Amino acid sequence: MILEKQRVVIGMIDGFGIDYFQASPMPVLRSMSKDGLFNTVNAVFPTVTNANNVSICCGAWPKSHGITGNSYFDETSGQADYMESADFIRVPTILTRAAEFGFRSALLTCKDKTIRLLSKGATIAVAAETPPADFIDLYGKPPPIYSREINYWLWAVAIDVLKNREDIRLLYVHTTDFPMHSWAPGEAESKEHLTTIDRLLGEAQQAAPDAAFLITADHGMNYKKRCWDLMRACKERGLPLRFALSAEKDRYVKHHRTFGGAAWVWLNSSKDQSQAMKTIAALEGVEEVLPKMAAAERFHLMPERIGDLVVIGDRDTVFGDLETESELLEPTYRSHGSLHETKIPLLIFNCKEDLPEPDEFTTNLDLTRIPFRIT
Repeated sequence: MILEKQRVVIGMIDGFGIDYFQASPMPVLRSMSKDGLFNTVNAVFPTVTNANNVSICCGAWPKSHGITGNSYFDETSGQADYMESADFIRVPTILTRAAEFGFRSALLTCKDKTIRLLSKGATIAVAAETPPADFIDLYGKPPPIYSREINYWLWAVAIDVLKNREDIRLLYVHTTDFPMHSWAPGEAESKEHLTTIDRLLGEAQQAAPDAAFLITADHGMNYKKRCWDLMRACKERGLPLRFALSAEKDRYVKHHRTFGGAAWVWLNSSKDQSQAMKTIAALEGVEEVLPKMAAAERFHLMPERIGDLVVIGDRDTVFGDLETESELLEPTYRSHGSLHETKIPLLIFNCKEDLPEPDEFTTNLDLTRIPFRIT
């Protein structure tokens, strides 16, 4: 296992689409990419945090680990809830694998939900959203979850762990994508955010020159123009649905109003499938409508955890719960979830494992699957 040779720092920079990397100077990351391994790869679909974060942390597709979005619909109870419990995950994460091999690890994240999903096996597990009192005493009270500054606090903690806890062999750092929801790649605020993250990565590298740095993202980000409430839209067109759910829906409403570019649809009857597909496909901005098994096969999803239909928006379109069947969104609205937020960077620096050529890394889950030799 790679942890026998060196410490490993995994940086999952939430929302860090390739366009953000291209638009910001980021000299540390550019130096790492030049001297190490770099490729532009694809995120897992749906391009939402939970499905991708778990894919990276497990080195596996959703069809194996079971996390297909930020939320799910329980067909037995008829209730929807957040997909945040570690009980949903069906394969070991690298944190649990490290513990099984006797290595200590730390999970540092901005978001509470990541602790609920991924903290099993970690020696240290801290969310900047609600840190324990001893971390506040050491590092000060973190900025609000809806800020770019919370990411700086998180990386400052990571740097201190690297300096003072050499027993921690694996450090997984997960930021928040609130800055990407708020600002496009070329905006000054975005550049300031990523310039600071880059500087902190440089400090982390100096604190742990022995460590391998593995960096990627869960998805990119785009402006969106319209949102459809699929339940209302289909009912208005004479076809009531059992349920429709945005795969993006989570607790962080200020990020995206729970709207995302992919949705699951459950039918009242299998006899409704053909009409439902035609009705939804006719809505402006709907790019594709796929039956459950076709979508599961194409995107490596667990079929029992998606709807009867999978609906994918074009670059401008998201889905969610509205007071009307559709809404034109404010010009500053940015979100993800579709196939148009898949292109992200993948970078491995200072790794002592023998690695294949960069083009062998095609998805973000390869970041851990290959170096950790996960089959």
